[in-house]
Amino acid sequence: MRSSTTAKFDIGENEYQPVNGLITRTRPFTGADKLFEIQLPDGEELGHQPGQFVQLLVPGVGEAPFSVTSSPTKPGPFELTIRAVGNVTRALHNMEPGDTVGIRGPYGSGFDPDVFEGEDILFIAGGIGLAPLRSMINYTLDERERFGELTTVYGCKEPVEQLYPDELEEWAEGDAMEYFETVDQCPQDQEWDGPTGVITSIIPEVDIDVETTKVLVCGPPVMYKFVLQELDEMGVPDGNIYLSLERNMHCGRGLCGHCQINELYVCTDGPVFHYPVVRDKQEAEV
Repeated sequence: MRSSTTAKFDIGENEYQPVNGLITRTRPFTGADKLFEIQLPDGEELGHQPGQFVQLLVPGVGEAPFSVTSSPTKPGPFELTIRAVGNVTRALHNMEPGDTVGIRGPYGSGFDPDVFEGEDILFIAGGIGLAPLRSMINYTLDERERFGELTTVYGCKEPVEQLYPDELEEWAEGDAMEYFETVDQCPQDQEWDGPTGVITSIIPEVDIDVETTKVLVCGPPVMYKFVLQELDEMGVPDGNIYLSLERNMHCGRGLCGHCQINELYVCTDGPVFHYPVVRDKQEAEV
């Protein structure tokens, strides 16, 4: 297994010059979400830290930041899970294996596995927020002996919006990690035999040591407020909580100001933040 200290891919002297990334595989999950596997030149590995991101350029269309969803323990190509919501992402969804994109990075501050070594960890993911957390989840599973008890709580709007169904089944059936899931609702034309309700409705079911467990959270902006309230009611100290604010990323280098949270820049100071750092920042909306 590769460790968290793997050297970062050498992007060359000009960090603003993308390198070619070859799309080697795609997999659609829902009508809007698709996984892309991307190979760097000469078979180089990205060497990212879980929670970091890359800037991806679709030639002739534009560039956007995306969290890396594969673990650095996975050899070869890296993976991105992308929702089609804008010009760049819709153009990317029309691309196929064999097509080339531009890649810059990895950038930002991620989840440093060394910080969590020996600790119990609770992952809380909402919707597409599972994508950036998946990198750290799979890292801890691949390096299982380095970590304490592992628990994942995942919620999405409805069953068809679940990401990585094969992995979710493995997590649920395996004994390496406790896994809980819910959906907000189940339309009549879909099948679901699990809990129904917002993600905070199942968090109290989780059996953790609230004083020591580290909690890693990523999801839609509205989720943070209610998840943090629930964790506070459970007695989880603020210092045990880490948030990925990856949806605030923009240019990747903190130059355009779109990612600014008071004096912080999500692209460079984050996207992963220790909760006490952003707790009182009004613009963080947490």
